[in-house]
Amino acid sequence: MLKIYNTLTRKKEEFIPLKGNKVNMYACGITVSGDAHIGHVYQALIYDVIRKYLIKAGFDVTYARNYTDVDDKIIAKANELNVKADVYAAQMIDKINAVMKKLEIDDPDIWLKATCNIDNIISFVQKLIDGNHAYPTEKGDVYFAVESFKGYGKLSNRNLEDAIEGVRIDNDDFKKNPLDFALWKSAKPGEIYWDSPWGKGRPGWHIECSTMNMVAFGEQIDIHGGGRDLIFPHHENEIAQTEALTGKQFSKYWIHNGLIKVNGQKMSKSLGNSILATDLLEKYNPEVIKFALLLTNYRNDINVTETLFPEAEKHLTDFYKIIATVKATGEKVEGGNKTIDDEFNAAMDDDFNTAKAIANLFGYFKTVKAKIKNGDKTYLQDISQIRKTYSLLGIFKRNAKEFLSKVRNEENTPAVEDSIPSEVLELVEKRKQAKLNRDYALADSLRDEITKSGYAVTDTKDGVKIEKI
Repeated sequence: MLKIYNTLTRKKEEFIPLKGNKVNMYACGITVSGDAHIGHVYQALIYDVIRKYLIKAGFDVTYARNYTDVDDKIIAKANELNVKADVYAAQMIDKINAVMKKLEIDDPDIWLKATCNIDNIISFVQKLIDGNHAYPTEKGDVYFAVESFKGYGKLSNRNLEDAIEGVRIDNDDFKKNPLDFALWKSAKPGEIYWDSPWGKGRPGWHIECSTMNMVAFGEQIDIHGGGRDLIFPHHENEIAQTEALTGKQFSKYWIHNGLIKVNGQKMSKSLGNSILATDLLEKYNPEVIKFALLLTNYRNDINVTETLFPEAEKHLTDFYKIIATVKATGEKVEGGNKTIDDEFNAAMDDDFNTAKAIANLFGYFKTVKAKIKNGDKTYLQDISQIRKTYSLLGIFKRNAKEFLSKVRNEENTPAVEDSIPSEVLELVEKRKQAKLNRDYALADSLRDEITKSGYAVTDTKDGVKIEKI
């Protein structure tokens, strides 16, 4: 039974689609004001994995994703480069698509862009005005009247007073309430614009996703996803404007991935600690990047330290060495290991717990090594099943010798410690998972086992440090 943590109810719930076996899923995509960074990669990866597991679980999935291709940041960057905003946005979309393809992250079933839906957005806004949920101003802006929607704050668990505290207020004398948000923005001199009943302008950010959902799926969807930073105000505002229009629950399940931190700090341009996807790809195989990012449960933040990707590469290299040994036998493999697939499914059924699924790999490969040593040929079925099952996460899809050859010859790959036994590394990963699950008693017990093995494990601000005693 698949259970999903629903941000709306703040608990795990059995996943039951609105209409039989059909699943309509939407995830907020990238605002194309700059190059794709690791946060964009993580979010795209997570919802690609979720889509693929839903399909594996037997659901008929349609996955839609958008590009925000007009907003203040895009206009500012285009002006800085002295190009038209729509031209700049199109160039960035092509560039980001190319990066995602190199990372082997699949396209959604439906791509959506704000600028391709201007007429639909204008129609949506007009209906909100007609229903007394929005109002135009003398300047040509249109605002959503927050107080007209009684359920405002239910996703973020805020009342109106709390909401005012938590959002940057646009000081506009024409607004009736400080919390009212823009559905349509009047064009400033030199800005890109479209004609509307209220004058020349462009859509506000929040109305884009509501409209594009309506275009793709109609009035209701099963799953709406995005980063945790979008819960308020973006997703809260999406709910308000959509449900005010339809009178129906917009999305049955709201799911949100954690954020990327770099050495414990929030990643941001102002801090200068953004990690670009292109820079990662220059150093690491796409499988290494995916392995590293999926080591953490999707709802938790990822702390990127200098050891995260080298350690992931070390683990994958160890696994591929075993696979290469198996492939070298040249023996024909028939069948698989149902237990491995069942345990993967059990982890993923628990709110898409990729961290648990990957932690299981250390035990599987330990067993394989023992079987090889003992001449137990069932290791062939184990390896075959691992490769088949874990390909859903985007790993073990390569030829083992080619993967190992590239890692050995990669000049930019940081060196990692080869002397730590795989059994110790397995205990370290299990302890990490126990701490994420707040099972501190188990974490302490695993630390004791690591110590008995002759190694000390220390938690530092840069990650876990392992030293021989």
